[in-house]
Amino acid sequence: MIRVGLARTLRHYRGLEAPYGPGKAWPELAPLFGDRAGNGPPNHVYAAVRAALYGLGLDAARFGSEFWNPLGDLVARGSSIVLKPNFIRHWNPHAGASLESVITHGSVVRALADYAFLAAGTEGSVTLAEAPQHDCDFSRIRELAGLDRLVDFYTTTLGRSLDIIDLRREEVRYRDGVVVERRSLPGDPRGYRLVDLERRSCFESSGLDPRRFRGADYDPGPTTLHHTNGHHEYLLSETVLSADLILNLPKLKTHKKTGVTLALKNMVGINGDKNLLPHHCVGSIDEGGDEFPGARALDRVRSRATELARHLLSRGIGVRLVRFIRRLETAARGDQFIRSGNWHGNRTTWRMCVDLNRCLYYSTRSGQHFDAPEPVRRVLSVVDGVVAGEGDGPLSPGDVPLGAIVAACDPIAADLACVRLMGFDESRLPKLAQTMGDTALRITAVRSPDDVEVFEIDADRLEPSRRKLDDITSTRAFAPHPGWRGFVERSTG
Repeated sequence: MIRVGLARTLRHYRGLEAPYGPGKAWPELAPLFGDRAGNGPPNHVYAAVRAALYGLGLDAARFGSEFWNPLGDLVARGSSIVLKPNFIRHWNPHAGASLESVITHGSVVRALADYAFLAAGTEGSVTLAEAPQHDCDFSRIRELAGLDRLVDFYTTTLGRSLDIIDLRREEVRYRDGVVVERRSLPGDPRGYRLVDLERRSCFESSGLDPRRFRGADYDPGPTTLHHTNGHHEYLLSETVLSADLILNLPKLKTHKKTGVTLALKNMVGINGDKNLLPHHCVGSIDEGGDEFPGARALDRVRSRATELARHLLSRGIGVRLVRFIRRLETAARGDQFIRSGNWHGNRTTWRMCVDLNRCLYYSTRSGQHFDAPEPVRRVLSVVDGVVAGEGDGPLSPGDVPLGAIVAACDPIAADLACVRLMGFDESRLPKLAQTMGDTALRITAVRSPDDVEVFEIDADRLEPSRRKLDDITSTRAFAPHPGWRGFVERSTG
């Protein structure tokens, strides 16, 4: 059985301020902080992360003692550990919602960083790395998530460095949905590695035409070029690929192209060129695409107009015209219509997500190990569901006070538990259903939801209850993204 730790706690982050101290002198923190181990006001999120790691069974024999070292079960002293949060962007345009349902909260980062420093020891290193959406202001993310205060805290208190890396090589500014400014960024100081899955990619035998692939930028040329003639290449962070342990810290929320975000999707943020990531195939289903369903004339016209706009914008012309047309379209149609593969018929993005995980789980600092019988990489996923996101995720979700932290060493096990909390049906989510059935380059030991057992625990009482996945139900079903509505919900009959 594949184990998941599910901790229940308060459904908010109120009262928590950077640097998000534990608020209680947990015994295992004494070797790290001495008599300052309990600094700060009460911190229920820290307690929930701790409880989830306990529920997962990490270093179980020493829990409750000063020797408890949960991540020590996964990595040796002196190792390099990378925290990978979800910092997709610095605002939430959803009326009445908050940024709390968009990004991983700083209190979750703090708790895992503490345990990472404990496991790595003074000989090791702890780094936070993320490639947010390319219009994200990362300086605002650092401020809003309290990252700079965390850096200062570790420097002052431990004499240790928490390195923060923006993995992007470019930042852009949009106006009316059109890029009006580009700025180069330093990116990963260790560089990037081009990983080619070749015929091990999920795109092989998919029937999708690489000439229809569309990525994150206007020019589709690079997207197609890197996924042609049996090659499927991704440019990934060397800092991440060379790490000994990845702490994957996603936000629990919906997603327009894959139904949900969670552990698998969070790995999109380890890349250095998002235009190598196929997001959808241009055109309708009957044309060989997955951009939109049906064959409405209006959608076909829009698709062709979008292709013309891409052609113009990639050459730096027509910016004002395209912006004007975008404003007209928004005024006429609003935003609640299916475009750019934002629906359950998207056959592209889930394959890209699984490919990225295959690259990660079968790569080390020495290179790729695609002939290995099982993953060669350790990844611990800890999902922030204290305040989760529903509806128009991942960028504009509504807040869902959930009060949950989910931890697992298997990404599919983590995602299955989260999907059940959302009230969704994993069989309707290809990135989960198809990955469980993979026969090669498996990234999971889960072949069926029956393989997963959940140790649910109240962060205050620390008395785990052993449950089957079927016992984990939604107390308040999430609203899916509009393009997934009526498709992904779990039947209550």
